[in-house]
Amino acid sequence: MESLEFVIYPDGRVQEKVTGIIGASCSEVTAAIEAQLGVVLTNEPTSEFFALAVEQNAVATTQATYSEW
Repeated sequence: MESLEFVIYPDGRVQEKVTGIIGASCSEVTAAIEAQLGVVLTNEPTSEFFALAVEQNAVATTQATYSEW
């Protein structure tokens, strides 16, 4: 499940945390929001940022054979 969490501090700072998005695409998701918020002071990528998306492409083939017992 993808989620964005924002903590707004009394001094106006905003902390943003993105979870559930694998790879660097989280930057694309948050770019418009960050542009509206102002200057980004720090960026700390999580382990999800460095993870690779896993795609499974498998075809299962079955063959029925009949015995002449």
